[in-house]
Amino acid sequence: MLKIMTSTWPLFLGLSLIMLGNGLQGTLLGIRATMEGFDTSVTGLVMSGYFIGLIIGCYYVPRMIERVGHVRVFGALASVASVSILIQGIWVDPFFWWTMRLVTGFAYAGLYIVTESWLNDASDNDTRGQMLSIYMITSLGSMAGGQFLLNIAPPEQIELFVLTSLLVSLAVVPLLISATRAPTFDTPESASILHLFKVSPLGVFGMFASGISMGAFFGMGAVYTTNLGLSVKEISFFMSAVILGGFISQYPLGWLSDRFGRRHVILNTCMFGAILGYYAAFFESTGLMFYVFAVLIGGMIMPLYALCSAHVNDYLSPKQMVAASGTLVFINAAGATIGSPIAATSMKYLGSAAFYGTIASTMMAVVIYTLWRSRQRDALQEDDLGDFVIMAPTPLSASLNLDVEEEAREEAYQEEPEEVQASFEDLAEELKEELAPADSQN
Repeated sequence: MLKIMTSTWPLFLGLSLIMLGNGLQGTLLGIRATMEGFDTSVTGLVMSGYFIGLIIGCYYVPRMIERVGHVRVFGALASVASVSILIQGIWVDPFFWWTMRLVTGFAYAGLYIVTESWLNDASDNDTRGQMLSIYMITSLGSMAGGQFLLNIAPPEQIELFVLTSLLVSLAVVPLLISATRAPTFDTPESASILHLFKVSPLGVFGMFASGISMGAFFGMGAVYTTNLGLSVKEISFFMSAVILGGFISQYPLGWLSDRFGRRHVILNTCMFGAILGYYAAFFESTGLMFYVFAVLIGGMIMPLYALCSAHVNDYLSPKQMVAASGTLVFINAAGATIGSPIAATSMKYLGSAAFYGTIASTMMAVVIYTLWRSRQRDALQEDDLGDFVIMAPTPLSASLNLDVEEEAREEAYQEEPEEVQASFEDLAEELKEELAPADSQN
Protein backbone atom coordinates (compact mmCIF):
# COMPACT_ATOMS: atom_id res chain seq x y z
CA MET A 1 0.00 0.00 0.00
CA LEU A 2 2.84 2.38 0.87
CA LYS A 3 4.41 1.77 -2.51
CA ILE A 4 1.15 2.57 -4.29
CA MET A 5 0.68 5.76 -2.27
CA THR A 6 4.22 6.80 -3.10
CA SER A 7 3.54 6.43 -6.80
CA THR A 8 0.06 8.05 -6.76
CA TRP A 9 0.63 11.06 -4.49
CA PRO A 10 0.60 13.42 -7.51
CA LEU A 11 -2.91 12.23 -8.33
CA PHE A 12 -4.18 12.79 -4.79
CA LEU A 13 -2.56 16.20 -4.62
CA GLY A 14 -4.10 17.15 -7.95
CA LEU A 15 -7.47 15.79 -6.80
CA SER A 16 -7.29 17.87 -3.61
CA LEU A 17 -6.72 21.05 -5.61
CA ILE A 18 -9.51 20.18 -8.04
CA MET A 19 -12.05 19.57 -5.27
CA LEU A 20 -10.97 22.64 -3.31
CA GLY A 21 -11.69 24.69 -6.42
CA ASN A 22 -14.96 22.89 -7.09
CA GLY A 23 -16.22 23.37 -3.54
CA LEU A 24 -15.31 27.06 -3.59
CA GLN A 25 -16.69 27.79 -7.04
CA GLY A 26 -20.18 26.35 -6.60
CA THR A 27 -20.88 28.26 -3.40
CA LEU A 28 -19.22 31.42 -4.66
CA LEU A 29 -21.42 31.57 -7.76
CA GLY A 30 -24.59 31.10 -5.71
CA ILE A 31 -23.65 33.97 -3.39
CA ARG A 32 -22.51 36.24 -6.22
CA ALA A 33 -25.64 35.57 -8.30
CA THR A 34 -27.80 36.71 -5.40
CA MET A 35 -25.67 39.82 -4.91
CA GLU A 36 -25.96 40.63 -8.61
CA GLY A 37 -29.75 40.49 -8.39
CA PHE A 38 -30.27 37.35 -10.48
CA ASP A 39 -33.83 36.08 -10.29
CA THR A 40 -33.94 32.94 -8.12
CA SER A 41 -35.29 30.76 -10.93
CA VAL A 42 -32.62 32.11 -13.28
CA THR A 43 -29.93 31.23 -10.74
CA GLY A 44 -31.30 27.68 -10.61
CA LEU A 45 -31.00 27.35 -14.38
CA VAL A 46 -27.48 28.80 -14.33
CA MET A 47 -26.34 26.26 -11.75
CA SER A 48 -27.88 23.38 -13.71
CA GLY A 49 -25.42 24.00 -16.55
CA TYR A 50 -22.69 22.25 -14.55
CA PHE A 51 -24.60 18.98 -14.41
CA ILE A 52 -25.47 19.12 -18.09
CA GLY A 53 -21.77 19.50 -18.77
CA LEU A 54 -21.06 16.46 -16.57
CA ILE A 55 -23.46 14.35 -18.63
CA ILE A 56 -21.85 15.42 -21.90
CA GLY A 57 -18.36 14.96 -20.49
CA CYS A 58 -19.04 11.42 -19.28
CA TYR A 59 -19.96 10.52 -22.86
CA TYR A 60 -17.19 12.26 -24.83
CA VAL A 61 -14.16 12.35 -22.52
CA PRO A 62 -13.47 8.58 -22.56
CA ARG A 63 -13.14 8.79 -26.34
CA MET A 64 -10.75 11.71 -25.98
CA ILE A 65 -8.58 9.70 -23.58
CA GLU A 66 -8.46 6.82 -26.03
CA ARG A 67 -7.17 9.12 -28.76
CA VAL A 68 -4.58 11.27 -26.96
CA GLY A 69 -4.03 9.76 -23.50
CA HIS A 70 -4.62 10.66 -19.86
CA VAL A 71 -2.02 13.39 -19.37
CA ARG A 72 -2.96 15.47 -22.40
CA VAL A 73 -6.67 15.27 -21.65
CA PHE A 74 -6.12 16.19 -17.99
CA GLY A 75 -3.92 19.14 -18.91
CA ALA A 76 -6.27 20.41 -21.59
CA LEU A 77 -9.41 20.13 -19.48
CA ALA A 78 -7.74 21.69 -16.42
CA SER A 79 -6.84 24.69 -18.59
CA VAL A 80 -10.38 24.91 -19.96
CA ALA A 81 -11.88 24.70 -16.45
CA SER A 82 -9.46 27.34 -15.15
CA VAL A 83 -10.31 29.78 -17.94
CA SER A 84 -14.08 29.22 -17.73
CA ILE A 85 -14.05 29.94 -13.99
CA LEU A 86 -11.93 33.09 -14.36
CA ILE A 87 -14.10 34.54 -17.12
CA GLN A 88 -17.19 34.29 -14.91
CA GLY A 89 -15.60 36.75 -12.52
CA ILE A 90 -15.04 39.21 -15.36
CA TRP A 91 -18.29 38.98 -17.31
CA VAL A 92 -21.41 38.74 -15.12
CA ASP A 93 -24.35 37.62 -17.26
CA PRO A 94 -26.82 34.78 -16.58
CA PHE A 95 -26.68 33.17 -20.03
CA PHE A 96 -22.91 33.49 -20.21
CA TRP A 97 -22.57 32.02 -16.73
CA TRP A 98 -24.78 29.07 -17.75
CA THR A 99 -22.55 28.45 -20.76
CA MET A 100 -19.42 28.59 -18.65
CA ARG A 101 -20.98 26.31 -16.04
CA LEU A 102 -21.64 23.79 -18.81
CA VAL A 103 -18.00 24.06 -19.94
CA THR A 104 -16.82 23.66 -16.35
CA GLY A 105 -18.99 20.56 -15.87
CA PHE A 106 -17.61 19.01 -19.05
CA ALA A 107 -14.05 19.70 -17.94
CA TYR A 108 -14.57 18.40 -14.42
CA ALA A 109 -16.12 15.20 -15.74
CA GLY A 110 -12.89 14.60 -17.62
CA LEU A 111 -10.71 15.42 -14.62
CA TYR A 112 -12.66 12.94 -12.48
CA ILE A 113 -12.51 10.19 -15.10
CA VAL A 114 -8.76 10.59 -15.65
CA THR A 115 -8.04 10.58 -11.90
CA GLU A 116 -10.26 7.62 -11.11
CA SER A 117 -9.12 5.45 -13.99
CA TRP A 118 -5.47 6.18 -13.15
CA LEU A 119 -5.97 5.25 -9.50
CA ASN A 120 -7.89 2.18 -10.57
CA ASP A 121 -4.99 1.03 -12.73
CA ALA A 122 -2.46 1.69 -9.95
CA SER A 123 -4.40 -0.49 -7.48
CA ASP A 124 -4.82 -4.25 -7.27
CA ASN A 125 -7.53 -6.46 -5.79
CA ASP A 126 -6.02 -6.24 -2.28
CA THR A 127 -5.57 -2.46 -2.16
CA ARG A 128 -8.37 -1.02 -4.29
CA GLY A 129 -10.80 -0.77 -1.39
CA GLN A 130 -8.27 1.16 0.69
CA MET A 131 -7.51 3.42 -2.25
CA LEU A 132 -11.22 4.10 -2.65
CA SER A 133 -11.50 5.12 1.00
CA ILE A 134 -8.56 7.51 0.66
CA TYR A 135 -10.07 8.83 -2.57
CA MET A 136 -13.39 9.56 -0.83
CA ILE A 137 -11.72 11.20 2.19
CA THR A 138 -9.66 13.38 -0.14
CA SER A 139 -12.60 14.34 -2.35
CA LEU A 140 -15.18 15.21 0.28
CA GLY A 141 -12.64 16.67 2.71
CA SER A 142 -11.29 19.00 0.04
CA MET A 143 -14.79 19.96 -1.12
CA ALA A 144 -15.73 20.84 2.45
CA GLY A 145 -12.47 22.73 2.89
CA GLY A 146 -13.20 24.74 -0.24
CA GLN A 147 -16.17 26.30 1.55
CA PHE A 148 -13.88 27.99 4.07
CA LEU A 149 -11.86 29.62 1.29
CA LEU A 150 -14.88 31.90 0.84
CA ASN A 151 -13.64 33.88 3.82
CA ILE A 152 -10.38 34.90 2.15
CA ALA A 153 -11.85 37.75 0.10
CA PRO A 154 -15.24 39.45 -0.53
CA PRO A 155 -17.37 37.43 -3.00
CA GLU A 156 -18.38 40.57 -4.90
CA GLN A 157 -14.80 41.05 -6.06
CA ILE A 158 -12.75 38.95 -8.47
CA GLU A 159 -10.16 37.57 -6.03
CA LEU A 160 -12.05 34.36 -5.24
CA PHE A 161 -12.57 33.64 -8.94
CA VAL A 162 -8.84 34.07 -9.46
CA LEU A 163 -8.11 31.78 -6.52
CA THR A 164 -10.39 29.06 -7.92
CA SER A 165 -8.70 29.38 -11.31
CA LEU A 166 -5.26 29.09 -9.71
CA LEU A 167 -6.22 25.96 -7.76
CA VAL A 168 -7.47 24.18 -10.88
CA SER A 169 -4.45 25.31 -12.91
CA LEU A 170 -2.04 24.03 -10.26
CA ALA A 171 -3.80 20.65 -10.15
CA VAL A 172 -2.16 19.65 -13.43
CA VAL A 173 1.39 20.29 -12.17
CA PRO A 174 1.77 17.19 -9.93
CA LEU A 175 0.52 14.97 -12.72
CA LEU A 176 2.90 16.42 -15.30
CA ILE A 177 5.96 15.98 -13.09
CA SER A 178 5.01 12.45 -12.03
CA ALA A 179 7.24 9.62 -13.21
CA THR A 180 4.33 7.17 -13.11
CA ARG A 181 3.41 5.87 -16.55
CA ALA A 182 -0.11 6.62 -17.69
CA PRO A 183 -2.39 3.57 -17.84
CA THR A 184 -4.21 2.17 -20.83
CA PHE A 185 -7.88 3.09 -21.02
CA ASP A 186 -10.87 1.12 -22.22
CA THR A 187 -14.12 2.92 -23.00
CA PRO A 188 -16.73 1.59 -20.55
CA GLU A 189 -19.74 -0.26 -21.84
CA SER A 190 -23.24 0.97 -21.10
CA ALA A 191 -26.63 -0.51 -20.31
CA SER A 192 -29.95 1.07 -21.17
CA ILE A 193 -32.01 2.92 -18.56
CA LEU A 194 -35.00 0.71 -19.39
CA HIS A 195 -32.99 -2.43 -18.73
CA LEU A 196 -31.81 -1.20 -15.32
CA PHE A 197 -35.32 -0.02 -14.44
CA LYS A 198 -36.71 -3.49 -15.19
CA VAL A 199 -34.00 -5.04 -13.04
CA SER A 200 -34.23 -2.59 -10.12
CA PRO A 201 -36.98 0.05 -10.35
CA LEU A 202 -36.29 1.36 -6.83
CA GLY A 203 -32.55 1.68 -7.46
CA VAL A 204 -33.08 3.71 -10.62
CA PHE A 205 -35.80 5.89 -9.09
CA GLY A 206 -33.69 6.50 -5.99
CA MET A 207 -30.63 7.35 -8.06
CA PHE A 208 -32.65 9.96 -9.97
CA ALA A 209 -34.07 11.36 -6.73
CA SER A 210 -30.57 11.50 -5.24
CA GLY A 211 -29.52 13.64 -8.21
CA ILE A 212 -32.43 16.03 -7.64
CA SER A 213 -31.48 16.44 -3.97
CA MET A 214 -27.80 16.97 -4.79
CA GLY A 215 -28.62 19.44 -7.55
CA ALA A 216 -30.87 21.38 -5.18
CA PHE A 217 -28.23 21.49 -2.46
CA PHE A 218 -25.13 22.28 -4.52
CA GLY A 219 -27.02 24.62 -6.83
CA MET A 220 -29.15 26.56 -4.38
CA GLY A 221 -27.65 26.03 -0.92
CA ALA A 222 -25.64 29.24 -1.09
CA VAL A 223 -28.64 31.17 -2.44
CA TYR A 224 -30.83 29.87 0.38
CA THR A 225 -28.41 30.90 3.11
CA THR A 226 -27.71 34.26 1.46
CA ASN A 227 -31.45 34.99 1.41
CA LEU A 228 -31.55 34.21 5.13
CA GLY A 229 -29.05 37.02 5.67
CA LEU A 230 -26.16 34.82 6.77
CA SER A 231 -22.61 36.09 6.51
CA VAL A 232 -20.08 34.51 4.17
CA LYS A 233 -18.48 32.75 7.13
CA GLU A 234 -21.82 31.29 8.23
CA ILE A 235 -22.59 30.17 4.68
CA SER A 236 -19.27 28.35 4.47
CA PHE A 237 -20.03 26.56 7.76
CA PHE A 238 -23.47 25.53 6.49
CA MET A 239 -22.25 24.11 3.19
CA SER A 240 -19.37 22.22 4.79
CA ALA A 241 -21.66 20.88 7.52
CA VAL A 242 -23.96 19.21 4.99
CA ILE A 243 -21.02 17.66 3.12
CA LEU A 244 -19.34 16.38 6.27
CA GLY A 245 -22.64 15.01 7.56
CA GLY A 246 -22.97 12.93 4.41
CA PHE A 247 -19.42 11.70 4.68
CA ILE A 248 -19.81 10.63 8.31
CA SER A 249 -23.02 8.66 7.73
CA GLN A 250 -21.97 6.76 4.60
CA TYR A 251 -20.20 3.86 6.27
CA PRO A 252 -22.74 3.27 9.11
CA LEU A 253 -25.66 3.28 6.69
CA GLY A 254 -23.76 1.03 4.29
CA TRP A 255 -23.00 -1.39 7.12
CA LEU A 256 -26.67 -1.47 8.07
CA SER A 257 -27.72 -2.03 4.45
CA ASP A 258 -25.41 -5.04 4.19
CA ARG A 259 -27.11 -6.64 7.19
CA PHE A 260 -30.73 -5.51 7.08
CA GLY A 261 -31.22 -4.97 3.35
CA ARG A 262 -30.92 -1.95 1.06
CA ARG A 263 -34.65 -1.37 0.82
CA HIS A 264 -35.16 -1.05 4.58
CA VAL A 265 -32.22 1.32 4.95
CA ILE A 266 -33.28 3.43 1.96
CA LEU A 267 -36.83 3.62 3.35
CA ASN A 268 -35.80 4.65 6.87
CA THR A 269 -33.04 7.00 5.72
CA CYS A 270 -35.37 8.86 3.36
CA MET A 271 -38.18 8.91 5.91
CA PHE A 272 -35.90 10.46 8.54
CA GLY A 273 -34.46 12.87 5.96
CA ALA A 274 -37.94 13.95 4.86
CA ILE A 275 -39.05 14.57 8.44
CA LEU A 276 -35.95 16.63 9.17
CA GLY A 277 -36.34 18.55 5.91
CA TYR A 278 -39.98 19.44 6.51
CA TYR A 279 -39.20 20.46 10.07
CA ALA A 280 -36.36 22.70 8.88
CA ALA A 281 -38.68 24.21 6.25
CA PHE A 282 -41.59 25.02 8.57
CA PHE A 283 -39.75 25.66 11.83
CA GLU A 284 -36.65 27.71 11.13
CA SER A 285 -33.83 26.86 13.52
CA THR A 286 -31.17 29.31 14.66
CA GLY A 287 -27.75 29.24 16.23
CA LEU A 288 -26.09 25.89 16.78
CA MET A 289 -29.23 23.92 15.88
CA PHE A 290 -29.16 25.40 12.37
CA TYR A 291 -25.86 23.64 11.72
CA VAL A 292 -26.89 20.48 13.59
CA PHE A 293 -29.84 20.16 11.21
CA ALA A 294 -27.48 20.71 8.27
CA VAL A 295 -25.26 17.84 9.45
CA LEU A 296 -28.23 15.52 10.05
CA ILE A 297 -29.94 16.27 6.74
CA GLY A 298 -26.67 15.93 4.85
CA GLY A 299 -26.21 12.59 6.57
CA MET A 300 -29.51 11.41 5.12
CA ILE A 301 -29.47 12.77 1.56
CA MET A 302 -25.87 12.16 0.49
CA PRO A 303 -25.58 8.39 1.13
CA LEU A 304 -28.64 7.77 -1.05
CA TYR A 305 -26.38 7.73 -4.13
CA ALA A 306 -24.30 4.83 -2.83
CA LEU A 307 -27.27 2.96 -1.35
CA CYS A 308 -29.20 3.02 -4.62
CA SER A 309 -26.14 2.06 -6.64
CA ALA A 310 -25.58 -0.92 -4.35
CA HIS A 311 -29.27 -1.84 -4.64
CA VAL A 312 -29.06 -1.94 -8.43
CA ASN A 313 -25.83 -3.94 -8.41
CA ASP A 314 -27.34 -6.53 -6.08
CA TYR A 315 -29.47 -7.64 -9.04
CA LEU A 316 -26.61 -7.67 -11.57
CA SER A 317 -23.82 -10.07 -12.40
CA PRO A 318 -20.21 -8.78 -12.16
CA LYS A 319 -19.91 -8.03 -15.88
CA GLN A 320 -23.26 -6.24 -15.91
CA MET A 321 -22.09 -3.95 -13.09
CA VAL A 322 -19.39 -2.42 -15.24
CA ALA A 323 -21.79 -1.97 -18.15
CA ALA A 324 -24.33 -0.27 -15.86
CA SER A 325 -21.89 2.22 -14.30
CA GLY A 326 -22.18 4.88 -17.00
CA THR A 327 -25.97 4.63 -17.08
CA LEU A 328 -26.22 5.10 -13.32
CA VAL A 329 -24.02 8.19 -13.55
CA PHE A 330 -26.24 9.54 -16.35
CA ILE A 331 -29.43 8.94 -14.31
CA ASN A 332 -27.99 10.74 -11.29
CA ALA A 333 -26.68 13.65 -13.35
CA ALA A 334 -30.03 13.97 -15.12
CA GLY A 335 -31.72 14.34 -11.74
CA ALA A 336 -29.12 16.88 -10.62
CA THR A 337 -29.73 18.90 -13.79
CA ILE A 338 -33.36 19.56 -12.86
CA GLY A 339 -32.77 19.69 -9.10
CA SER A 340 -31.56 23.28 -8.89
CA PRO A 341 -34.26 24.71 -11.23
CA ILE A 342 -36.96 22.91 -9.22
CA ALA A 343 -35.60 24.25 -5.95
CA ALA A 344 -35.15 27.72 -7.43
CA THR A 345 -38.70 27.91 -8.79
CA SER A 346 -40.11 26.66 -5.48
CA MET A 347 -38.08 29.25 -3.56
CA LYS A 348 -39.24 32.02 -5.88
CA TYR A 349 -42.93 31.38 -5.31
CA LEU A 350 -42.98 29.78 -1.85
CA GLY A 351 -40.08 31.52 -0.14
CA SER A 352 -36.62 30.44 0.98
CA ALA A 353 -38.01 27.64 3.15
CA ALA A 354 -38.87 25.77 -0.05
CA PHE A 355 -35.17 24.92 -0.32
CA TYR A 356 -35.52 22.33 2.41
CA GLY A 357 -39.07 21.61 1.27
CA THR A 358 -37.82 20.54 -2.17
CA ILE A 359 -35.28 18.14 -0.68
CA ALA A 360 -37.80 16.78 1.83
CA SER A 361 -40.44 16.23 -0.87
CA THR A 362 -37.92 14.38 -3.01
CA MET A 363 -37.04 12.11 -0.09
CA MET A 364 -40.71 11.54 0.65
CA ALA A 365 -41.26 10.51 -2.97
CA VAL A 366 -38.60 7.82 -2.49
CA VAL A 367 -40.37 6.68 0.70
CA ILE A 368 -43.70 6.33 -1.09
CA TYR A 369 -42.13 4.53 -4.04
CA THR A 370 -40.20 2.20 -1.73
CA LEU A 371 -43.37 1.24 0.12
CA TRP A 372 -45.11 0.54 -3.19
CA ARG A 373 -42.19 -1.54 -4.49
CA SER A 374 -42.17 -3.59 -1.28
CA ARG A 375 -45.65 -4.82 -2.25
CA GLN A 376 -44.49 -5.79 -5.74
CA ARG A 377 -41.39 -7.85 -4.93
CA ASP A 378 -39.74 -9.25 -1.82
CA ALA A 379 -36.36 -7.83 -0.86
CA LEU A 380 -33.22 -9.91 -1.37
CA GLN A 381 -31.95 -11.92 1.56
CA GLU A 382 -28.70 -10.93 3.26
CA ASP A 383 -26.77 -13.79 1.64
CA ASP A 384 -27.66 -12.50 -1.83
CA LEU A 385 -26.46 -8.95 -1.20
CA GLY A 386 -23.14 -7.68 -2.50
CA ASP A 387 -20.78 -5.63 -0.35
CA PHE A 388 -21.64 -1.97 0.16
CA VAL A 389 -19.03 0.43 -1.23
CA ILE A 390 -18.66 4.05 -0.11
CA MET A 391 -19.31 6.26 -3.13
CA ALA A 392 -19.21 9.96 -3.87
CA PRO A 393 -22.64 11.64 -3.63
CA THR A 394 -21.88 13.49 -6.83
CA PRO A 395 -22.11 12.26 -10.41
CA LEU A 396 -18.54 11.09 -10.98
CA SER A 397 -17.41 8.33 -13.29
CA ALA A 398 -17.71 5.74 -10.50
CA SER A 399 -15.07 3.53 -12.11
CA LEU A 400 -13.25 2.83 -8.85
CA ASN A 401 -16.44 2.10 -6.96
CA LEU A 402 -17.87 -0.41 -9.39
CA ASP A 403 -14.60 -2.24 -9.88
CA VAL A 404 -14.53 -2.88 -6.13
CA GLU A 405 -18.07 -4.23 -6.23
CA GLU A 406 -17.27 -6.33 -9.28
CA GLU A 407 -14.32 -7.92 -7.54
CA ALA A 408 -16.36 -8.66 -4.43
CA ARG A 409 -19.04 -10.36 -6.51
CA GLU A 410 -16.46 -12.30 -8.54
CA GLU A 411 -14.93 -13.56 -5.28
CA ALA A 412 -18.36 -14.79 -4.29
CA TYR A 413 -18.61 -16.60 -7.62
CA GLN A 414 -15.28 -18.26 -6.99
CA GLU A 415 -16.00 -19.22 -3.37
CA GLU A 416 -19.55 -20.52 -3.80
CA PRO A 417 -20.15 -20.85 -7.53
CA GLU A 418 -23.12 -23.20 -7.36
CA GLU A 419 -25.00 -21.28 -4.66
CA VAL A 420 -24.40 -17.86 -6.24
CA GLN A 421 -25.28 -19.08 -9.71
CA ALA A 422 -28.44 -20.66 -8.35
CA SER A 423 -29.44 -17.38 -6.66
CA PHE A 424 -29.08 -15.50 -9.94
CA GLU A 425 -31.06 -18.16 -11.77
CA ASP A 426 -33.85 -17.92 -9.19
CA LEU A 427 -33.79 -14.15 -9.45
CA ALA A 428 -33.97 -14.34 -13.23
CA GLU A 429 -37.04 -16.56 -13.00
CA GLU A 430 -38.72 -14.13 -10.59
CA LEU A 431 -37.99 -11.22 -12.91
CA LYS A 432 -39.42 -13.12 -15.89
CA GLU A 433 -42.62 -13.88 -13.97
CA GLU A 434 -42.95 -10.26 -12.83
CA LEU A 435 -42.30 -8.76 -16.25
CA ALA A 436 -44.38 -11.29 -18.20
CA PRO A 437 -47.71 -9.44 -17.73
CA ALA A 438 -46.18 -6.14 -18.84
CA ASP A 439 -44.62 -7.80 -21.89
CA SER A 440 -47.85 -9.50 -22.86
CA GLN A 441 -49.73 -6.20 -22.68
CA ASN A 442 -47.17 -4.55 -24.94
